[in-house]
Amino acid sequence: MANTPNIRFKGFDDDWEERRLEDYLEVSKEKNWNEVYGKEDVLSVSGDYGIVNQMEFQGRSFAGESVINYGVVETGDVVYTKSPLKSNPYGIIKANKGKAGIVSTLYAVYKPKENINSEFIQTYFELHTRMNNYMHPLVNKGAKNDMKVSAENALKGEICFPVKAEQTKISEYFSSLDQFIILHQRKCDEVKQLKKFMLQKMFPKNGELIPEIRFVGFTGVWEQRKLGEVCARVQGNDGRMELPTLTISAGNGWMKQEDRFSGNIAGKEQKNYTLLRKGELSYNHGNSKLAKYGAVFSLRTYEEALVPRVYHSFKVINGNADFVEYYFATKLPGRELGKLISSGARMDGLLNIGYNEFMGIPLMFPTMEEQTRIAIYFRHLDHLITLHQHKCDQLKEVKRFMLQNMFPQKG
Repeated sequence: MANTPNIRFKGFDDDWEERRLEDYLEVSKEKNWNEVYGKEDVLSVSGDYGIVNQMEFQGRSFAGESVINYGVVETGDVVYTKSPLKSNPYGIIKANKGKAGIVSTLYAVYKPKENINSEFIQTYFELHTRMNNYMHPLVNKGAKNDMKVSAENALKGEICFPVKAEQTKISEYFSSLDQFIILHQRKCDEVKQLKKFMLQKMFPKNGELIPEIRFVGFTGVWEQRKLGEVCARVQGNDGRMELPTLTISAGNGWMKQEDRFSGNIAGKEQKNYTLLRKGELSYNHGNSKLAKYGAVFSLRTYEEALVPRVYHSFKVINGNADFVEYYFATKLPGRELGKLISSGARMDGLLNIGYNEFMGIPLMFPTMEEQTRIAIYFRHLDHLITLHQHKCDQLKEVKRFMLQNMFPQKG
């Protein structure tokens, strides 16, 4: 039936009731006239984190000199951004699950009535298509911003809601999903921060012979060697064009061209691509915001693959390939790479650093055993990052599916 969702909790089988949103919410007119709240109590709406305190979340308040006209938001109130956002052309709606505070006049504040769970309102409108379908007919006609919806107009649309008991069950379910998503995202971010810190500490700074942090048992100085002294060039292919065709992303490492560019962009040039085997590396000497002097990655996810000929591909003869990859991840070689770039810094989108020049840059190497220990440590961190990110992505997919199926399709 149109007024029932595909998936429901046991014990609920009645049709959802079609009513106007104003039957569940009313516009709050309460202002900060008595200045009960100050700038430290200013709230804002985040698409990912809901209603947050600006000082706690962003480290500062963006309020002007006076907050006397700001709207008061109590715990359980609902806040609507009213104006378009990058994330959604009709703005977003969130329930205040935290402390009371105030919001600027850019927001609309609503008081929930007895028949509504305010967190259910947030969940209902979290699916952007549902939000857009609801708000589009309510835009202020003739308004300067054609997408803007007033606080009053936002309540004029019709919705299908269940009884409050079912609202609460649904809200609790999605709140639990959100907590798991936040947990795994936080763990992922924490491991990323740890990796960034250890990359700075476990390799000697330029001009030094030992790092600040080492594994127990390693005390000798690191030895400076040119990259070409420990590596050999990898070129050509054996004619097999059915192998995975890859490209380097500074932020994600090796990726299939189909995944990054929605198709294989090699074309006729693929016959000239380089055959790279597992454990061999490539230097993409194109700069980006994440990699000013290019990026180096070793091949790990495939036994063999084809990679662009313009990359400087090589294998480590005397050392650990993963150690070399992580050395470049520290950005320490950037100073030497920067010296190689002439005034004509780019050619065909690439930094004009030739293979022989690249192999001539000096790096610091510890013993093979220490290289291996360092490489294993950072691979372990990368594994944890991937694990938490994958779990986070899975939960987001579950949430997206359930947002579509735990509400009537009509909504």
